Amino acid sequence: MTPIDMTLTAARVLTPAGPEETPLAIAGGVVVDAPAGREVALSGCTVLPGIVDLHGDGFERHLAPRRGLVSDLARGLSALDAELAASGITTAVLAQFWSWEGGMRSPDFARKLAASLAEARPHLLTDMVIQLRLETHLVGQFAEVAEFVERHGIGYVVYNDHLPHEALRKGRNPPRLTGQALKSGRSPEAHLALIRELAARGPEVPGALAELSQRFAAMGVQLGSHDDPDPERRAMMRGLGVRISEFPETMEAARAARDAGDAVILGAPNVVRGGSHAGKMDARAAVAEGFCDALVSDYHYPAPAAAAAALDPAGGGAGAWDLLSAGPARIMGWTDRGILAPGQRADLAILGPSGQIEAAIAAGRIAFARGAVAQALFG
Repeated sequence: MTPIDMTLTAARVLTPAGPEETPLAIAGGVVVDAPAGREVALSGCTVLPGIVDLHGDGFERHLAPRRGLVSDLARGLSALDAELAASGITTAVLAQFWSWEGGMRSPDFARKLAASLAEARPHLLTDMVIQLRLETHLVGQFAEVAEFVERHGIGYVVYNDHLPHEALRKGRNPPRLTGQALKSGRSPEAHLALIRELAARGPEVPGALAELSQRFAAMGVQLGSHDDPDPERRAMMRGLGVRISEFPETMEAARAARDAGDAVILGAPNVVRGGSHAGKMDARAAVAEGFCDALVSDYHYPAPAAAAAALDPAGGGAGAWDLLSAGPARIMGWTDRGILAPGQRADLAILGPSGQIEAAIAAGRIAFARGAVAQALFG
């Protein structure tokens, strides 16, 4: 689809200096500093930078609507494209596991997703990229992981550890063992044996991670850690060059990251719910303390826009929008998006008079439109 040229008028625009009632022109897929194309009046609307979502796994529902039923990935990605745009997300980082857990979290599925996304990308409107969530005890696969990351140009890797260490230390079977085994395609006995085997390799993990992190650094890959439970874990990860703390579990871990200059990513659903569904840190409290650089969809794509509105109800969410656009772009070093300024990608999320997202424009292309904004664009 060819980008459209137009000048949006009569709307409140979130500029780098703050909300202003000023025209916004786009041409050739970028924001420009002079009127372009036809004029589109958006009275009562708010024009915001498109959401840059640094972590979302809601895509799994599009690719496998039921357990074990993996649909045509190209069709699933097309449906995902539509949901992202309807949620105001113009850049989406798909949080794909490389894990011992099997199923859609397996290395085989990661390969399928990477290949399918590369094939589908020319037909998508939103910008989708992969984040690889690597289980840290798969040390025997680290060389293969590095080759995969390099081959597919993956720029963001997050270290993850889902092994049930506490249950193993107590000599108990992990919770939900049978269900997880079935999901992985293994018998409960084989699944438990694998978990124990991986846990036994714990002493190898720090050295192997250090070597892998150096290799990633040479590739320019951004590194994050998932679910830092405390300052000690954050310090250990920082020592490996991991400067992004994704969903820290406690205020102490978030504070330690902030004090060291590390980026902190929190889940927007936590903000919307008013607390963690798992009983961990309250994201609203962390945002209030200044311990958050980006809010992400996690498992629900509409959540970022809803979180911004919850944090800034009087301003329709514009006051918190930096956590959805400019903040995430800064974390990743993406200098071409996240703000509405000349030369930036024309990635826009437009709130209608009701305060709901009524349009998304991705690189100057209309990816989603409804309501009053659709009437203005097409009427």
